[in-house]
Amino acid sequence: MTMHMTQNKLVRQAARGLANAGLVNAYGHCSLRLDQDHLLVCAPKPMGMIQPSDQGTVVNLHAPLPEHVLGEVRMHQAIYQSRPDVHGICRVFPPNVLALAAMERTPHARHGFGSYFYPQVPFYRDTALIRNEIAAHNVAQTLGDSPAVVVSINGAVTVADSLQKACVLAWFLEDAARVELSCLNAAMDHIETFKNRDSAMNRATWAGGIVDRMWQYMTRDDPEQDPRQT
Repeated sequence: MTMHMTQNKLVRQAARGLANAGLVNAYGHCSLRLDQDHLLVCAPKPMGMIQPSDQGTVVNLHAPLPEHVLGEVRMHQAIYQSRPDVHGICRVFPPNVLALAAMERTPHARHGFGSYFYPQVPFYRDTALIRNEIAAHNVAQTLGDSPAVVVSINGAVTVADSLQKACVLAWFLEDAARVELSCLNAAMDHIETFKNRDSAMNRATWAGGIVDRMWQYMTRDDPEQDPRQT
């Protein structure tokens, strides 16, 4: 039996779910924390093309990346090191998030799905790809204790206490960007939907199967879907 079989399946499903939702293209990756020193990252290929036979790679959080692992997985290492509460990470390229980033903007908390990012998603300004440890550390620092960070014009990262929730947050982030662009287009971006943090946090609930329902939506028709979810 393959080591980390269950974890590999979860990572594969997350990768395909992100692709099915249009949140990644030829680029992107996701990972799952295995323990305090290791993560499991998806196979280095377009996420929608990951097959049930593809295995992820175990990466030490405190060592150089294995040769075949994508360079930006350094961000995963840095975030897991700085955020012990994080157990899943998605590196995504959502179209509306990218459009806002080109204007040096990120989504505000303007609707239900946006409330999870109150008051606004942080913005990492360096336009270079994150391919060294210093840049990865700076992204983690910009993220802080937020659930997401926009990595300049190069997409975004979402984090959570589970990989499923990180995927859900990636979907929420793109929808928040869609609403932000609509508000800008209507010249109504001055309106504050949530008047304070408490009102936003009251809306940003995870109760009532929020994660499970969106996860099922994102992984519908997945080749490794649990038949109990069909």
